Amino acid sequence: MFESFPERAVVYEVGPRDGLQNEAAQIPTERKLALIAALAKAGLQRIEVTSFVSPRWIPQLADAEQVVAALPRSPEVVYSALVPNEQGLQRSIDAGLSEAAFFLSSSESHSKKNINKSVAEAVALYTKLAKKALAAGLKVRAYVSTVWGCPYEGEVPLERSVELARRMVDLGCYQVSLGDTIGVGTPVQTRAVLEGMLARLPAAQLAMHMHDTRGTALANVLVGLSMGITTFDASVGGLGGCPYAPGAAGNLATEDLVYMLQGMGIETGVDLELLVEAGQLAQEAVGRELPGKYLKAASGARQKKAVPGQT
Repeated sequence: MFESFPERAVVYEVGPRDGLQNEAAQIPTERKLALIAALAKAGLQRIEVTSFVSPRWIPQLADAEQVVAALPRSPEVVYSALVPNEQGLQRSIDAGLSEAAFFLSSSESHSKKNINKSVAEAVALYTKLAKKALAAGLKVRAYVSTVWGCPYEGEVPLERSVELARRMVDLGCYQVSLGDTIGVGTPVQTRAVLEGMLARLPAAQLAMHMHDTRGTALANVLVGLSMGITTFDASVGGLGGCPYAPGAAGNLATEDLVYMLQGMGIETGVDLELLVEAGQLAQEAVGRELPGKYLKAASGARQKKAVPGQT
């Protein structure tokens, strides 16, 4: 059976960045800001809002400075952005953000495809960036992707991911988010991954970034909770597809995660009804229904209630 669960968990919202970055149609800055404001209003206190990447690589995030400049500021909400290089870090510093995030892969093939660098080159880059970020007063978070599997290499040796996570903590990252990039993880595998990680790092310095490509994200979160993990990345409405599994669900939906946590008596500080409203804004922004199950159920119930004569 499961061990005891924590009293509280942190939901780290990545929809405005990870969710929107692959959208082909350009989304107006005003819609992005309205979504971020709705997420903050719902009680989410950690929100990744953009990436300071070259517009040539991700045109959708070309308005990074405009988004950050107009963010609804609150002492309770921490906004962060992904920074891929030294120029991106400087842009985030100039924009006034207090947190930066780094991204690296456990597999060589994915690293070269995704950021055009070997794993060793990425570590060398982030060693330099971490020093600069910390000197500027920023907190630093890291993502280690393909921990559960790589779309090009298949299984990735766990020790490689553990070593990368440890290196990122040694650089000064306050937390490392472990990514199931292609959504292949199962509960037994997740337990093995976390046992390996927790042998080298405390639970407070680890987060989980699960994709729901094969419908196992919440099951894996449950394992994480039972092993002391208390921070989980999620994306409003399940926004953000899995580029290696066309048509499949991608990110774990924030509403699904919050519903499960609240049903378990785990405090999140998030208002689920307001979160549904944010999810509906996300759907309007991208112009289609999103895969989040709780969002679908809640939206359907609201529509039925709005139709006279239906019960």
